[in-house]
Amino acid sequence: MNDIITGILETARREPYRTALIDGRGREITYGELARKVEAVRAAMTGTAPGRGVLFAVRPGVDAVVLALGSVAAGGTLVLADPGLAPDVLAARMTATRPGWVVAESVLYTLSGPLRSLARRRGLLLPNLRDPLPGHAVRHLHTGPWLPGVPRGALSLSRVLRGTVPEGRAGEEGRDLPRTPQSDMSGTTAPDISEISPDQPAAVIFTSGTTARPRGVVHTRGSLAAGLELFREAFPLGPGDVVHTDQLMLGLPALLAGATWSLPGGGDLAEELAARRATHTFAVPVHLDRLLRRTPRLPETLRYLLLGAAPAPAGVLRRAVESGPRVLSVYAMTEALPIAIASAEEKLAHSGGDLLGAPLPGVGVRIADDGELFVSGPHLAQRYLGEEPLTEIATGDLARVEDGRLVLLGRKKDMILRDGVNIYPGLYEPAIAALPGVAEAAVVGIADAETGDEEVVLAVVPAEGYDETLLRKALPEIVDALAIPTRIETIDAFPRSGRADKLDRAALRELVARRP
Repeated sequence: MNDIITGILETARREPYRTALIDGRGREITYGELARKVEAVRAAMTGTAPGRGVLFAVRPGVDAVVLALGSVAAGGTLVLADPGLAPDVLAARMTATRPGWVVAESVLYTLSGPLRSLARRRGLLLPNLRDPLPGHAVRHLHTGPWLPGVPRGALSLSRVLRGTVPEGRAGEEGRDLPRTPQSDMSGTTAPDISEISPDQPAAVIFTSGTTARPRGVVHTRGSLAAGLELFREAFPLGPGDVVHTDQLMLGLPALLAGATWSLPGGGDLAEELAARRATHTFAVPVHLDRLLRRTPRLPETLRYLLLGAAPAPAGVLRRAVESGPRVLSVYAMTEALPIAIASAEEKLAHSGGDLLGAPLPGVGVRIADDGELFVSGPHLAQRYLGEEPLTEIATGDLARVEDGRLVLLGRKKDMILRDGVNIYPGLYEPAIAALPGVAEAAVVGIADAETGDEEVVLAVVPAEGYDETLLRKALPEIVDALAIPTRIETIDAFPRSGRADKLDRAALRELVARRP
């Protein structure tokens, strides 16, 4: 990450008027402007202890890019805060990371504070951003206008970017900040990041919602930089290219290459790709399937379409190839981004498993005796939060190597994929089964053969006093927002197998799939 920030500043000095970012509304931000904004945030957060956590709750956009880069340049470690976390999940994560800063949108302070009850009634559960870890002091930096709920003394991003934070009403910081150059980068002082070790954590990314033992993936500046370089080497990218994505691991290589990072505005993807004259984009297979059913042909400027986050069914791959660009499927995991890349044509021509492609340069792979794939390399996360350093990571996938290429055979874990998000049933089932009126509970995924996405189904063996309405109301308190089941099925008894009468998930999946 040190090299990424330094690279952006170097491009800003050479070509300050080259377009670095395009925001959701189509407005352009030059490399000179981007560098000035990043430096302003770094200056405002100067004094942050190296590796100190920065609880981050800003939606994808220019502000998020600026704040993320500025926070890391100041020595901070990003800790991503997802809306929809159950309160005890958040509490466990905050205890594990103990952030020194909260960087969030002002509206989220309001919705998690004065309007918390209203937000909850509308199904929006937000962490308490004002005081994420009671008894532990934090500083605040907010985007957007001051709103009720923003802590007194919080820094305002708009004033930080103007170079000074004047005396103002409650919610504004009353101290001067050093001014930084505007569009002329000749006098810009680069963030002093050269002495920050590549082994220092840069981000903590949580991959599950466990409450008893929060597990966060700790990436260092070095491991993220190695992953970014692998992405940049995997496909041509340079000045003049436009990468349309909200994915950090694709947007940052664009900036490093002197290209333009185009941020989605939430409209029709095909229309945005055409308007921005995008050359590269990323999509989750289930989302791409919906798009291509509406718009079979993508804009001619698009040269590369990257697929990831979930396996892509053959039907989606065929439609993607017919849409025009070269289609590449990325195999990756949070702990190791990326691992392998294969073209759609290669995947369609292969039989006997899902072809993942050859491991990328420097990526080590090992197949265990039970067929599980293990991965290592310079892009591997340093560790799981609170655990020993990693030398390799178990993917949970069963695979084999054919002619130097990885072939996926299936999933070892009972993981469910919904909209490209991993859902782990075992994290939620005990808490659901402990609710009144529930004797047993199991969460299974029903795959859609067309899209590869999965419907999340909660199967329940009811006990005395069972009430589905009450159960649905209780779920947001113990289940992360993206894991809320689509439907609930009541069953007299779960199917069992083996000497220990273990739950037969395959049989349960078939049972609930047959129901109308």
